[in-house]
Amino acid sequence: MKPVEPMTPAGDDTLAKVPAQPGRDAPDGHRASNSFLARAALLTAVLSAAGSILGLGRDQALAHLFGAGSETDAFLVAWTVPEVASTLLIEDGLAFMLVPAFSAAIAARARTAPGAPDPVRALVAGSLPRLALAFVAASVLLVAAAPQIVALLAPGLPDPRLAVDCTRLTATCALTFGLTGYCSAALRAHSSYLAPAAIYVAYNTGIIVTLFVLADRWGVRAAAAGVAVGGCLMVLVQAPALRRRLAVATGTGDTGERAPKESGARPMDLALVATVLLFALCRQAQVFIERFLASELPSGAISHLNYAQKIAQLPMVLSLMLCTVTFPVVAKALARGDTERARDRVERDIALAACIVLLGTAVVFACAPQIVEVLFQRGAFTAEDTATTAAVMRVYSLGLLGHCLVGALVRSYFSAGRATWYPVAAMAAGMVLTAGVGTWAVGAWGVGGIAAANALGITFTAALLLTAMDRRSIPVRLPLVLRELGKTVLAAVAATGAGLLSADRFTAPVASLAAGALASCAVFCLLLWALHVRAFAPAVRTATRKLRHAR
Repeated sequence: MKPVEPMTPAGDDTLAKVPAQPGRDAPDGHRASNSFLARAALLTAVLSAAGSILGLGRDQALAHLFGAGSETDAFLVAWTVPEVASTLLIEDGLAFMLVPAFSAAIAARARTAPGAPDPVRALVAGSLPRLALAFVAASVLLVAAAPQIVALLAPGLPDPRLAVDCTRLTATCALTFGLTGYCSAALRAHSSYLAPAAIYVAYNTGIIVTLFVLADRWGVRAAAAGVAVGGCLMVLVQAPALRRRLAVATGTGDTGERAPKESGARPMDLALVATVLLFALCRQAQVFIERFLASELPSGAISHLNYAQKIAQLPMVLSLMLCTVTFPVVAKALARGDTERARDRVERDIALAACIVLLGTAVVFACAPQIVEVLFQRGAFTAEDTATTAAVMRVYSLGLLGHCLVGALVRSYFSAGRATWYPVAAMAAGMVLTAGVGTWAVGAWGVGGIAAANALGITFTAALLLTAMDRRSIPVRLPLVLRELGKTVLAAVAATGAGLLSADRFTAPVASLAAGALASCAVFCLLLWALHVRAFAPAVRTATRKLRHAR
């Protein structure tokens, strides 16, 4: 079958030059070329990086205006609500349910006769109204239960009233994030990546603007109000693109406004809903545990954990961009019964994601004090805050590979659109380990002990998921995957040492950061080439071809 044309460089959310029958989608994941996936991943990475940079700007504004004191701690307790909502409704939970469901509906559409009910429209008609009602109910419940939520999350706060006010303002995200996640899953299943990749640009822009407009009058409550504004912007960014997709799909023939069973669309399994939501809750519970333990420490502990985690997890977020793009491809391959294609795609994703996250780990560990000083040390954020945050960030970085692998592997477990309890059990085991080690370590090492418990728990979960892949999920070639991961870890360790030595040669933070980062990158890439890491080989071949062409 002839591959489709790749995405246009302008980043349009449709595939250029692909003839499509009325009422049907353009190409599915089986026909999508590697060039298209590469461009889609690049587009997603660029916009996600822009969103992450704006997220850093948001954290910088928060640190500049309020430092790492009691006001920031109160907001960060309320910030737990959008963090959980993001995991459940945008990043993991809803996506794991809806991407396979939409992929199956798109596959059913390809077998549907012209004029017959459209399975995609039927899926939307049967699921969106019910989910929207549930999102509204969840928002109302969060507003009413805000005092109890604050008491549960941070019982050690000296004055919880500010945290309660912020929690009520952020409660609107249950509705806006839910609609955002629905639109994102539907668009990605249709091979449309521009609007979903732009959501965090809109979100963080809304928070930053609201923060500076209202900070003088509302204090840190302005940041909570910004969450509400940013959530609305995320929906507005995607709604027109999804409407165009559905309008094109039903340009002729039946509108498809029927129940899913009547149109051939597969309804969502309640057991799948339960397993996905429980997994996402268990994963997010690590944040609950951290803030619960840190609430008993001196003022500012929650803030130090937050700033350290936000910076340390940037490499993990970037490494999962490829997995986000290819998740619909894997789901569609499994829907067609093409297990080999799904296996090859997952193996490549794991290898590439590990290369990206371990390079980031080397830079973060080697240059942690310089990164924090350059980003945050101004205004109310002191040099002492920099030292504490950098120390915690280095501990967090030890768990980045675990976070990356969990994010990549769990997509494989849920890509078939069937309920599976093993990821829930693995995540629960990691959560219990995090809670136990954190409770023991916080007394001796404070916030550093909490971060170490996080790294240990998520790494344990990743090991459980990876070693069971061949039996419970897509049957990857486990010895090959482990061998490639071992080579990449070895390269990261050497790159970290090179970064530490280079960063110590300069006193100015910017020069020190630049030297450490460049040394880490150079040593890491050199060792990937020397060790013949398979994920690195295509990049070398591409660079070599372009160099020869230029000559």
